Amino acid sequence: MAPTSTDELFCSTLRARGQRVTPQRLAIAAVLRDLHHHATAEELHGLVSARVPGISLPTVYSTLELLEDLGAVRRVVNDGGTALFDARTDEHHHAICRRCGLVVDIEATPDQSQLLDAARTAGFAPDDAQVVVRGVCAACRTVREAETAAA
Repeated sequence: MAPTSTDELFCSTLRARGQRVTPQRLAIAAVLRDLHHHATAEELHGLVSARVPGISLPTVYSTLELLEDLGAVRRVVNDGGTALFDARTDEHHHAICRRCGLVVDIEATPDQSQLLDAARTAGFAPDDAQVVVRGVCAACRTVREAETAAA
């Protein structure tokens, strides 16, 4: 597998910070980048283990934290506190199904300046604001309607 410009940028960013470029870090970044959904650290661990046998879950977690620090991944907190990781780092928000846990990207432009100002008023020094919409996805709504109709 030939390195991509994203891999080269990741390597140069790590080196500029005085950090090592390791096969584990490269594999985690590549798997996350190639996924087309939000993933837990445990899911990523399973996928990366196929490329780097013996990789530990703590290594996955620490690399995800590093990627988040570098702005290469966004953390989305799901119901129950489970962290999901999103390789899409541009400005966007999420909708989460409270029944099945599905997470989808939503395109909306809420006034983030109000959110950031409110956080500052509460004594925070905010870096970012993300909106999470919770509800029931179309598939779960269909199942629920079918269950209601059968009852």
